[in-house]
Amino acid sequence: MAKFPERVFSGVQPTGNLHLGNYLGAIVKFVELQRTHDCIYCVVDLHAITVPQKPEELKASIREVTAAFIASGVDPKQHIIFNQSQVAEHAELAWVFNCVARIGWLNRMTQFKEKAGKDRENASVGLYAYPCLMAADILLYRATHVPVGEDQKQHLELARDVAQKFNLDFAASIAANGFGEAFFPLPEPLIQGPATRVMSLRDGAKKMSKSDPSDYSRINLSDDADAIAQKVRKAKTDPEPLPSEVEGLAARPEADNLVGIFAALNGQTKPEVLSAFGGGQFSAFKSALVDLAVAKIGPIGAEMKRLTADAAYIDSVLCDGAARARVIAKDNMAAVKDILGFVR
Repeated sequence: MAKFPERVFSGVQPTGNLHLGNYLGAIVKFVELQRTHDCIYCVVDLHAITVPQKPEELKASIREVTAAFIASGVDPKQHIIFNQSQVAEHAELAWVFNCVARIGWLNRMTQFKEKAGKDRENASVGLYAYPCLMAADILLYRATHVPVGEDQKQHLELARDVAQKFNLDFAASIAANGFGEAFFPLPEPLIQGPATRVMSLRDGAKKMSKSDPSDYSRINLSDDADAIAQKVRKAKTDPEPLPSEVEGLAARPEADNLVGIFAALNGQTKPEVLSAFGGGQFSAFKSALVDLAVAKIGPIGAEMKRLTADAAYIDSVLCDGAARARVIAKDNMAAVKDILGFVR
């Protein structure tokens, strides 16, 4: 396989009400990766409309995600932050990939089955074809690495399948157009560290989610220090002391979740956390977790509020990022058209 310059691409849906799971599952990694890679971070608003959205709420959510990126430490001058709908080539390449991907591949996508539920015939075509757009998001920039959570690994595998099939189907044209043996890289997943899946504070078997009716199930990035402290103290636990070994967390999902959150916020492993708190009562551990969560999340929420109050600044970041993204996207889409045999 040809050697491609390393580039990271990742997207976050503007679904509103960002929480600790979004932060630890994605945004923390974005901040780390910008120190070592050329990064493109996208607010994937085209993905958001696969299910119904209210226009004003969608606009506010796009700005909120952008503010979260910046408040968490992503530098919009050194790296690219933009919203997907400002770069038309995303939708253009997605159509090409609709013609490359196979129906059998999409039929295997578990996330469609989960989101469509029993009323699958009434789901949008966009929800079904969502993985082709995700493949286009990544491959439009010929990205080599994608930070993903467990729920997106299958979609990244499909992006690799699409890239490989395109490279094979058009191998002769790719070579004739001067791109060697492959035009698209096969993007590699960058799996998160501890707390990849942050679970509900009320039920350790359920993922932390904005759709949970209980606000006490999650720590929102916009929560103030008092709200964060209250939610951690009220988080569901069990009567047993914390174990000293990770194996002791196996049948204790709530304890495992809180230890994972502490580890991720403090840059530690679960064994390191248990070596400090193992054998102790939950009350002491929770007090330490309150202090840590308030120190880490509180300033981000405050900065997000400041940034979202300045919509003109947020929009200028997105506009500048889109202009820079468009330069890369336009060249790569032009090459795809040449490879396919379109007349330009």
